[in-house]
Amino acid sequence: MKIAFYGSSLLSSYWNGAATYYRGLLRALAAHGHEITFYEPDAFGRQQHRDIEPPEWCRVVVYEANPEALARAAVEARQADVVVKASGVGYADDALLAGLLEAAAPHAIRIFWDVDAPATLAELHAAPEHPSHAALKRLDLVLTYGGGDAVVDAYRALGAADCVPIYNALDPSTHHPVAPDARFDATLGFLGNRLPDREARVEDFFLAAAEALPQRDFLLGGSGWGDRDLPPNVRDIGHVPTRDHNAFNVTPMAVLNINRASMAATGFSPPTRVFEAAGAGACLITDDWPGIDLFLKPGEEILVARDGRDVAEHVAGLTREDAGRIGQAALRRVLAEHTYESRAVLVDTLLRRLVADKAAGAAA
Repeated sequence: MKIAFYGSSLLSSYWNGAATYYRGLLRALAAHGHEITFYEPDAFGRQQHRDIEPPEWCRVVVYEANPEALARAAVEARQADVVVKASGVGYADDALLAGLLEAAAPHAIRIFWDVDAPATLAELHAAPEHPSHAALKRLDLVLTYGGGDAVVDAYRALGAADCVPIYNALDPSTHHPVAPDARFDATLGFLGNRLPDREARVEDFFLAAAEALPQRDFLLGGSGWGDRDLPPNVRDIGHVPTRDHNAFNVTPMAVLNINRASMAATGFSPPTRVFEAAGAGACLITDDWPGIDLFLKPGEEILVARDGRDVAEHVAGLTREDAGRIGQAALRRVLAEHTYESRAVLVDTLLRRLVADKAAGAAA
């Protein structure tokens, strides 16, 4: 099938947490015989901070962030068998969705792929006149990168024909164990951009833990922290490109995952960081959220913390030997159950079923 996928960016992870998800899933889908074109706007400095060049398994079209270029990109959807509009493209999202619904061929499957369901649903519930309410009824399927039953039920209640979570996962070809790198030496590392919905939780889970353990070294990676007052034992290294994520994960004794508040409350929303770290064999400490045990077993494959005090206790009681054992258990689990290939099998099955159903309906 020809898939036209409109998202934030495949080429750059700069201020774009969905990059790893897109790359892993679309690469795996391409291996199932799909011909994929990814459309992304030239916005937010991402093209100046590319992590990868266009890959052989996907054609990439970068369009200018203006109405004329967006319209030209949207029209190309009429050549596709599957048209996907992701959430959070970042430029004229509503206009893009409307343009794609108009351009898509009658036989095409129309999909909205939500990579931040808690935020999207909050926006829709707060705005009954939002154009996406009408658009949902014209779609064949909503896919989300997490959320569980709460998100599925919410989308169906809003009029979606169906909603299926396609969880984050591991691409073993890009995220895997490597040798430690002295640039990332620390007791505990945290990698995440500074976002309003996360900052208070970073203060609680990471910075408070650092203050409680002044003799330990803490490493902070991600964009936006430069003007933030930090404890003296926290080293801010700024944006960490994707090519360095493996080394960042394996070098500290442990690494920390902190979900944004809305995703933690919704649950069943493991970010890419969870699988990146597990895929590198890192010992991962995560904030507590419903559904963790669907992916990794607390206490054996991942450590769970309710607050910064729990994080500090985990770090204080952890040895390199314990951390290595937890990291290896996590690596075995994600390789067995949580790769992008397994997610792609589900997506491929859904697409083929929808195509067959639409063809049968047209023939009736």
